[in-house]
Amino acid sequence: MEPDELKSAWQAINQRLDRHDALNLQLLRERKLDGLRSNLRPLFWGQFLQVLLGVALALLGIACWKNNLHAAGYLLAGVVLHAFGVANAALGGITMGLIGGIDHAAPVLDIQKRLTLLRKFYLFGAVLVGLPWWIMWIVVVIAFAGLAGHPLQGGTPAWIWINLAVGALGLLATWGLYRWSHADPKRAKLAKWMDDAISTASLRKAQARLDEVRQFECD
Repeated sequence: MEPDELKSAWQAINQRLDRHDALNLQLLRERKLDGLRSNLRPLFWGQFLQVLLGVALALLGIACWKNNLHAAGYLLAGVVLHAFGVANAALGGITMGLIGGIDHAAPVLDIQKRLTLLRKFYLFGAVLVGLPWWIMWIVVVIAFAGLAGHPLQGGTPAWIWINLAVGALGLLATWGLYRWSHADPKRAKLAKWMDDAISTASLRKAQARLDEVRQFECD
């Protein structure tokens, strides 16, 4: 075989290998990103349930304060629950929008940015409407009592004050620990552990899928 023919043959082989590698990369990318979409699906439906919960809490709060305009305790509980329900529904809806806004055909770097934004917002929402449940469960009980028309005789029952105090301490302690863990880079492991505890398995699995695609592209 002549040198020129040999060179042409090697070039043809290299081109076929390049096309083969490109095809393998595309197939792997599609498979992993399909997995990423599947990993985020439970989070999407979880946020949908949060929206429903938020609507239900808001409706309960509205019913409570509307039926107790002259009872300060029930009125306050209803207004607080109303606002809390709206916050739950709004944060859940925005998170669903962020999930739906991820373009799985976009470059990996763009998907990474969107996933990072989603994770940060989810953590923000989880802290904003998650921590208050130390106290909000008591408000829900009060709202149901107000909806049922139970009169507040002799002022607020002692058990409510006790549980509010315990809940407030628990909320402040949890929030303080969270802030303390993120205040110093030396506590990065604790901060990551707390973030992982708050975030869902869906987000962690989705990030792992994306890391695999990025690593394969770099190789």
